[in-house]
Amino acid sequence: MRSTGSLMQIGVLAAACLATVAGTRAYRSFAIRRGIVAPLTFRSLHQRPLPRGGGIVFSMVCIAAVIGLSFTGTVDPKLLRALVVGGMVAAIFGFVDDTKHVGPLAKLLVQMALAGWVLVCFDGAPLVDLPLTPRWLDVVVSWMGLVWVMNLYNFIDGIDGLAATGAVSMSAISILVLLLGGGDPGVVLIPGALALCTAGFLMFNWPPASIFMGDSGSQFLGYVFGTLMAATMTSGELSLWSWLVIFGYFAGDTTTTTIVRMFVTDKWYGEHRSHAYQNLARIWDSHLKVVRGVSLYYLVWLLPLAVWSILAPAAAPVAAVLALAPVVVWTLRYGPLLSSS
Repeated sequence: MRSTGSLMQIGVLAAACLATVAGTRAYRSFAIRRGIVAPLTFRSLHQRPLPRGGGIVFSMVCIAAVIGLSFTGTVDPKLLRALVVGGMVAAIFGFVDDTKHVGPLAKLLVQMALAGWVLVCFDGAPLVDLPLTPRWLDVVVSWMGLVWVMNLYNFIDGIDGLAATGAVSMSAISILVLLLGGGDPGVVLIPGALALCTAGFLMFNWPPASIFMGDSGSQFLGYVFGTLMAATMTSGELSLWSWLVIFGYFAGDTTTTTIVRMFVTDKWYGEHRSHAYQNLARIWDSHLKVVRGVSLYYLVWLLPLAVWSILAPAAAPVAAVLALAPVVVWTLRYGPLLSSS
């Protein structure tokens, strides 16, 4: 029975990857015909409009894969409920934004509701246990953290291939550290499905991209990673420190960029293109160089630190600092301060 279940899991994951490739190809043609394209604006780093909203394909395929995997009896019902219901809302709402444009307040309200849904699915358990604080405050901090995770993933989707490559990299690292830490096999399958679906999309999004994922992809990815954080942190499988290492580049870039913008511009919350990766893409005139650099950072720096945080839990806070510090310095050098100079 175990071998049959394993074969079914492999089949579901392989089918999900192939379905994403076929679906993205079909959607790209559909989006061009229907005029679902990203117009050139002051934030654009491209020379011509490209179809957007392609993230709806890998998002829906990934949800279908999670449902398929649940029939093997390995996916916890709480995790399944959080991923399927919340994941569909995140992807569909993101697609509406891709096609109709939704205001920032509406986005924030939906993200707040989705973060609340994650906590409800895991019985309202906080992700963090702050010293000398009441439980309700831990829950509020956890809720705010989940909202930020969804936002930071949305912020990082500004050049070809970066958000998708990050999803594959972070999924792969989370699989490894979960296996090293003896994590629940049902949880390990989720980043596996996410990595394969995103990799299928990346075939079309790799620089130079022929399609953008849009909010239907970035909102979904941020939500799924937030859900995985909730599942593994409430169960004690992974700590906040390990997740900070896994999110090292994304968290360091977006958080530092946001804080710096608070000091250098009045409308720090508005649309912009002053992230370090965006500035470097312009300076180098290459999205590919930036994506390769970030990928190398994950492989050479964040991967060993993530493994260290599992094998030596006492050193996990140090690993988190080492994961974030270079990105903070990098962003201070090439981020908003460079844009404003």
